[in-house]
Amino acid sequence: MAFLPLYIPKGRRLKIVIVGGGYAGIAALITLHRYSPDAEITLIDPGIDHLKITHLHETFRYPLSDFLVPYAFLEQRFGCRHIRSALAVDESMLCQWQRDRYLQVDDQQIPFDYLLMASGARPFTRNETDERTAADAENIVRLENFFTISGADLLERFLATRNTAPSCISVVGGGATGIQFLFELAGYLRRRRINHGLQLVDDNERVLQRYPRGFARYVEMRMLELDIEFYPGVCFLEQRADTVLLEDKTSGRHFELPSVLSLVFTGNRQDNLIKTNAFGQVMVDGKPLGNIFAAGDCSVYPSLGSNTMTAQSAVRKGKLAARNILRHSGVLKVLEPYLHHDLGYVVSLGPEDAVGWLAVENNVVTGVPALVIKEIVEAQYDLLLSGVDTYLV
Repeated sequence: MAFLPLYIPKGRRLKIVIVGGGYAGIAALITLHRYSPDAEITLIDPGIDHLKITHLHETFRYPLSDFLVPYAFLEQRFGCRHIRSALAVDESMLCQWQRDRYLQVDDQQIPFDYLLMASGARPFTRNETDERTAADAENIVRLENFFTISGADLLERFLATRNTAPSCISVVGGGATGIQFLFELAGYLRRRRINHGLQLVDDNERVLQRYPRGFARYVEMRMLELDIEFYPGVCFLEQRADTVLLEDKTSGRHFELPSVLSLVFTGNRQDNLIKTNAFGQVMVDGKPLGNIFAAGDCSVYPSLGSNTMTAQSAVRKGKLAARNILRHSGVLKVLEPYLHHDLGYVVSLGPEDAVGWLAVENNVVTGVPALVIKEIVEAQYDLLLSGVDTYLV
């Protein structure tokens, strides 16, 4: 058994339930297996595969299967049990689970000693009455569509049903996801010699608003080189048959642009987040639920650590929550606060370019150095999935 400081087990076999099989949930699962290999772990997730969601833009070059890890493999590798189901969660449910120490999942009762909520954040929509998905219009695509089909296959199928007259494809959202899809899409259109132009619509005044200004300068320069039109300070309203309806944020003026397809990446909303203490324990009415923890995008930790909705923060929260679950179950119950700070961040700009920062946010790196950082981070997570933990904390 690997050594975990301040963890002195009581000797009984723990029953632990993890809700959510994303980055945080899987990091917690592997950490629990590492330090307590005899724990009985149940993973609840509606899918059949763990999806490396931060790679979805690369499916314009690679098959989707490259970024899927079957839960059946994880069951075998880490000795857990996977149940396909989705759970609705609110504060009253969390309190009930703390009292009962079991979950009702379909027709099964799942007892637990500890529960980890790692179910992610919900996608943002422009208003609560407008819960549109790509199913509402055949020429709107959202991130969820790429969960089941590669970007290349999706676009090929769409274009096969359309008039081949040159028009435009819109990408809505200038955050990291939108930018990465934009540049991968540009490369795909160029390789396939498809004559549709590209335009980026963003309600901020510059791309990658939450990152250093050097990111925006570099990305917008690259967009100019690729003849990608940019419409800043503009809100997406509607994708119509052959046009997109937009609104200027300053003037309120509505206008249309040619567009046969919109890829809409408006991020995650903040209204379903679970509050925790600095150790990852869920807080309700100012009191911790001692046996229920949260990690990943669904959680907010009130500490000096990073709460960004990134894979690196999700992994660190998942690992910390797992360690604290074990410590809480042991003799000493000395828990570790969440102090992780992001070490860097990289935004891919296609297969041969990237922009990012390393160590200090204003230390902007581009091109090959940024790609190297990206590959190192991805290799680290792949090693974790194989059972080799190279994360320092």
